[in-house]
Amino acid sequence: MRTEHDFLGERQLPNDAYYGVQTLRGKENFHITGTPISNATSFIVAFAHVKNAAALANKDLGVLEHHVADAICQACDAIAAGELHDQFIVDMIQGGAGTSTNMNANEVIANKALEILGHAKGNYEIVHPNNHVNCSQSTNDAYPTAFRISLYVEIGKLITALAQLQESFARKGAEFAEVIKMGRTQLQDAVPMTLGQEFDSFAVNIGEDLRRLEEARTLVAEVNLGATAIGTSINAPEGYPALAVSHLRAVSGIPVTLSQNLIEATWDNGAYVTVSGVLKRVAVKLSKICNDLRLLSSGPRCGFNEINLPRMQPGSSIMPGKVNPVIPEVVNQVCFLVIGNDVTVTFAAEAGQLQLNVMEPVIAYRIFQSIETLMRASDTLRELCIDGITANAEHTREMVLNSVGIVTALNPILGYEESAAIAKEAFETGGSVIDIVRSKGLLSEEKIQEIFSLENLMHPRFIR
Repeated sequence: MRTEHDFLGERQLPNDAYYGVQTLRGKENFHITGTPISNATSFIVAFAHVKNAAALANKDLGVLEHHVADAICQACDAIAAGELHDQFIVDMIQGGAGTSTNMNANEVIANKALEILGHAKGNYEIVHPNNHVNCSQSTNDAYPTAFRISLYVEIGKLITALAQLQESFARKGAEFAEVIKMGRTQLQDAVPMTLGQEFDSFAVNIGEDLRRLEEARTLVAEVNLGATAIGTSINAPEGYPALAVSHLRAVSGIPVTLSQNLIEATWDNGAYVTVSGVLKRVAVKLSKICNDLRLLSSGPRCGFNEINLPRMQPGSSIMPGKVNPVIPEVVNQVCFLVIGNDVTVTFAAEAGQLQLNVMEPVIAYRIFQSIETLMRASDTLRELCIDGITANAEHTREMVLNSVGIVTALNPILGYEESAAIAKEAFETGGSVIDIVRSKGLLSEEKIQEIFSLENLMHPRFIR
């Protein structure tokens, strides 16, 4: 064991621990989610990038000795490469606006730097977590900057997952291009379309959200590094903010820019509200698509039965042979989770006072969760459902030809009143629209074939 102290007193830590006394206090204080920041890999890597950039800027400005800055940078490189992530032990949700997370990073980096320099852990007169690793910084600029870098990376991963899902829907759109079916409004028969058009619309819908995610992603690339406590850059040397952000761009490979007003940037959480709102938008629309998939596959004998979802598992412990649409169902539930998370983010972003919003840890926790679960849900939906969907083309064709909805194609020729009378007779007698038109001699056989050909029903032309 080794002894470390802060201004609250001394504590004992295991010799092999890279974290220090302030991290230990944070772990003891916050038993909240049970999810340590070690689960947020990109967040840890982002912190390493921030501390690396800060050390480089402080070295350039003569604030840190070269050998200390170099050791800090080497420690940050090791953490960015995947080392010591298990040493990030504090809970994702914490009081203090993320101070425990920032100090966890400072202490791990300091002790790794000491190891690089050949000194024992805890020998902080050589490399100190606050004086050296946290030099020219505050939690209030280091934490949000790391969060934004991590968000930029995670949103990129979600964009990739959704783009692959979009491609899957588009492939099914091409595969089902000639499968005629009835379109429905208010769950009632409307007019014919193709199953391919339906799946194409799913692909287009996801494509719209991909563009919204790209737009939201640009917002989080603006950072307040160098703001220090409240945006006045107290304790930071002249020129530090711009220089640190320049190094951060190079170290992280992310096109970060320095906020124009660091005081505003230190308390404003608007970018997070936008990101969360876009995630909610994705969830709402993806859930609607999953609702449609469940409806279209319902039955099989007593429902729509237009498509077949891959049969993934027995659906009941009491009803033999029943198979449920479990993949769309689980995606629906993920979407509900994301929608609820947006409410949390909204309240947390509103809850800031004066020069800081201390609720950022819960914002980070919930947005990370939304992105991660949406990404997994998208992959699951694509791999275990969409790619394996088949169409019941003969069944959908028969439903179209027996539908009353095809009467709408007669409006330009016979008028609404005459067409409504045909529809009423079809409803009352159970006869087909085509047979009724033919029996009444309302149209020539050539015109009937032109109007009610499968090609015209799938891709209607204006016929008079």
